[in-house]
Amino acid sequence: MENIDTEKILENVPAINVKEENGQQLVSARELYKGLELKKRFSSWVETNFSEFTENEDFMSVLSSTLMPNGGTKAIKDFLITVDMAKQLCLMSRTEKGKIYRRYFIEVERRWNDPQEIIKRGYAYLQNQNLKLTIENKNLSEQNNLLAADNEKMKPKAIFADAVSVSNTPILVGEMAKILKQNGIDIGQNRLFGWLRENGYLISRKGNSYNMPTQRSMELGLFKIKETTIQHADGHVSISKTPKVTGKGQIYFVNKFLKEA
Repeated sequence: MENIDTEKILENVPAINVKEENGQQLVSARELYKGLELKKRFSSWVETNFSEFTENEDFMSVLSSTLMPNGGTKAIKDFLITVDMAKQLCLMSRTEKGKIYRRYFIEVERRWNDPQEIIKRGYAYLQNQNLKLTIENKNLSEQNNLLAADNEKMKPKAIFADAVSVSNTPILVGEMAKILKQNGIDIGQNRLFGWLRENGYLISRKGNSYNMPTQRSMELGLFKIKETTIQHADGHVSISKTPKVTGKGQIYFVNKFLKEA
């Protein structure tokens, strides 16, 4: 599990540790609870708020440790939660700390989804895989030569596609437009939305389903619909739906645009 450096993302805000595990960013629920400075007990906070989320998708139960007065440690129950869940919990807290840390996690997520960061993670993954292959191969010299030859044949766009494939984080359509632009496709967010509607990937019919993925897109695994609970000032709650392009979808659209270019 690799720690992500987030201490300098927002100034004057105590950093909450964000960890990377299996290509996903996770946060300790106890650490978030402490940062929000909530008055109710941790167990009560979990019971009240976690029912709106899905176990093993939005959060998972783990054991952590706490220091005892005698210098020893004691195992306590904790949860690893996704950054998206952490943002929603901040919003649901209705506190000033909640507003601050929600902005903090938005910035963390923005940096994580930056196309350059995706490429860096892809390169790191490829380098790790190459190292494993080298160790497993009895003839180290021959293996290194083969890998060097393969790397020379790789085109930047092919390496980029590999980098995207190791990202499990869906991205917004606007971020997808940036990725396409970096691959030589002159398109922006609005034009990409229009193209997706015209080509049957997003619903073009005006109404509640406008700009939502079509059944065909969902069956192909190109999109994921993210639902966000919004607590309004007058007390009522609404659900906001946002289409996000999956890792598989990112590769699909990059390849499709490059073939048509």
